[in-house]
Amino acid sequence: MRAVVQRVLSASVTVDSEVVSEISQGLMVLIGIGIGISHFNVLLLQLALKVFPNSSGDMWKANVKDIQGEILCVSQFTLMANTLKGNKPDFHRAMSADQSRSMYASLLQYMGTQYSPKKIKDGRFGAMMNISLINEGPVTFTLDSRKFEYISSVG
Repeated sequence: MRAVVQRVLSASVTVDSEVVSEISQGLMVLIGIGIGISHFNVLLLQLALKVFPNSSGDMWKANVKDIQGEILCVSQFTLMANTLKGNKPDFHRAMSADQSRSMYASLLQYMGTQYSPKKIKDGRFGAMMNISLINEGPVTFTLDSRKFEYISSVG
């Protein structure tokens, strides 16, 4: 699973000229689900990332839950693309639409239980979406569940 997490002042998703979801201050998260993924650790990490200032203004001291921010998640299979060969992206590492739709729905539900269902928003799975956001900072992180496999072997 891969994610691009951005600290935002606001973000919205539009499908066919209709705003289907929007948030104010919080996190915009693009999510790619690859084959063989069976856990959400990389996405749950975003709830703990200290990317906001605390109430005293000290930077990197608060997470999205601390500031009562919102999270806008958008499924994006293209994050799983392999671009090492030639000019055409290879999407063989992306999970099939049916499987990833179910996993994505489970992820959103689980995030809601770990935080607040009302604060977790999403786009429209499989739709052609237009995303607007105001990235605050800019602050952007990439998270990849495969990196957790290598942590114990480093050092």
